Amino acid sequence: MSIPRKTILIVLAFFAIYVIWGSTYLLNKIAVTELAPFYLASFRFTTAGIIIFIISKFMKLSLAATKRQVINCVISGFLFLVYGNGVFVWALKYVDSGFGALEASTQPLFILLLMKLIDGKKMQTNALIGVTLGVLGMYILISQKELITQEDTLLGMFMILTCVLSWSYASVFVSKADLPKNYFVSTAYQMIASGVMLAITSLILGETWVPPNNWSNPVLGSMLLLAVFGSVVAFTAFNYLLKVVSPEKVSTSAYVNPIIAIFLGWLILDEAITNQTIIAAVILLTGVYFITTKRKIKLRPFGR
Repeated sequence: MSIPRKTILIVLAFFAIYVIWGSTYLLNKIAVTELAPFYLASFRFTTAGIIIFIISKFMKLSLAATKRQVINCVISGFLFLVYGNGVFVWALKYVDSGFGALEASTQPLFILLLMKLIDGKKMQTNALIGVTLGVLGMYILISQKELITQEDTLLGMFMILTCVLSWSYASVFVSKADLPKNYFVSTAYQMIASGVMLAITSLILGETWVPPNNWSNPVLGSMLLLAVFGSVVAFTAFNYLLKVVSPEKVSTSAYVNPIIAIFLGWLILDEAITNQTIIAAVILLTGVYFITTKRKIKLRPFGR
């Protein structure tokens, strides 16, 4: 008995948003050990944007966009990728990749709070439980004294939280903004715009630009995977799943990604997993579960 093609595609798409996006924390951690963070992010998103534009052209999609749509792409690109991802990559210089992924898993919590503040939407009981568990889990996570191994670790933790806030606000902004109708084209504009802004930021900060021919093999492999699989393949899979399965099922990546990230960080980078981290992870991810399983909110998963 043959498996239906649609079923195979769904399984592969879930693999992409679970494993590929879960591994991007590790890949960024590897790349940022040799490359300046904003240069790294600029190279990744510019490359991904060019690839998507080429694919869009091959698919004969309209690349037309109004002035307002381009401006909104620049704004969302800044919130999502310049601050939300660029600063996040910088923070990974001082924070373990699994730890950063756990902080990123609080995105649904931030989304709920922003919707309450901006739209005045009433929180359901399960959402209130989720927010409470999220705050408790985050407190347990960041209160670990043994994690403060570098001078800037606390700063890294704080900056990651601001990145999650930026990404969350961008999610709310995009849900209302006038953007190019085709999500593939819209993503390309956002990535190219963010790539340019990240490059300018890198130059202003005086970062050293190391050409690809001088990258080590681990960094080359990480950048290839980040640009092609993390930014193109997984995002396409995400949008495909939103069309064929319920948003609740797609949003489960919010609490699967940290598990993948923690495991890979421990397996490949020998990152420590403390008992307190495990307890915090269980509480945090339970909170995310309560938030995402009852509310139909389309979230763009963070930190990818």
